[in-house]
Amino acid sequence: MIPIRDKNPSSTFPYVTIGIIIVNVFVFFIELSLGPRLDRFIMQYGLVPLKLQYYSQSPDLTFIDTFLPFLTSMFLHGGFIHLIGNMWYLWIFGDNIEDKLGHFKYLCFYILCGIIAACVHVFFNSQSKVPCIGASGAIAGVLGAYMITFPRARVLTIIPLVFIWPVIELPAMVVLGFWFVIQFFNGAASISASASSGGVAWWAHIGGFVSGILMFYIFRKIFGGTHRRYRYH
Repeated sequence: MIPIRDKNPSSTFPYVTIGIIIVNVFVFFIELSLGPRLDRFIMQYGLVPLKLQYYSQSPDLTFIDTFLPFLTSMFLHGGFIHLIGNMWYLWIFGDNIEDKLGHFKYLCFYILCGIIAACVHVFFNSQSKVPCIGASGAIAGVLGAYMITFPRARVLTIIPLVFIWPVIELPAMVVLGFWFVIQFFNGAASISASASSGGVAWWAHIGGFVSGILMFYIFRKIFGGTHRRYRYH
């Protein structure tokens, strides 16, 4: 399933969502400008799980070198498709969660979901030397929050079949629930994969999605929300 857009208008301008997209695009163009220095840049600012094991043993690894990537890695991407796919999901679903939480709380929510997603990835890939990059863990948190907040919101979705790709409207619960099931089964299958192999950080997606559900409830409980009325169409 490939979502095109949702039919769930927000009542405020999504400053933070647009700002996050701009920052990600800007950082990606910095990556493109680095040329042969890109690999070193990714190793420094991407999240390498194995670094945490060597932190207390290696004098060359500072606290910042080891733990800053929990934040910086969520603003790095491995290519145009990786960037566009992540930003597309954020653009579709982020504005409504920003509207629901408020701008500043939404930014805190987004960053916390990304950090928790990174922690889950490290837990399941502790021996990996491969840097993990991408905003998908944080965006998965947005998807989790959207699914429980707007389960009946209609999402215009492409269904990729063999010869035809119909476009139909589906409830957000179906679209995002299906997305999570795919992440979970792939994550379970990846547990036995080699620690040196690359690929998709499935457990970052899973951790981000679950943390988005939990953190959204916590944020609404502690800070309250905008309590706006919504009409789905």
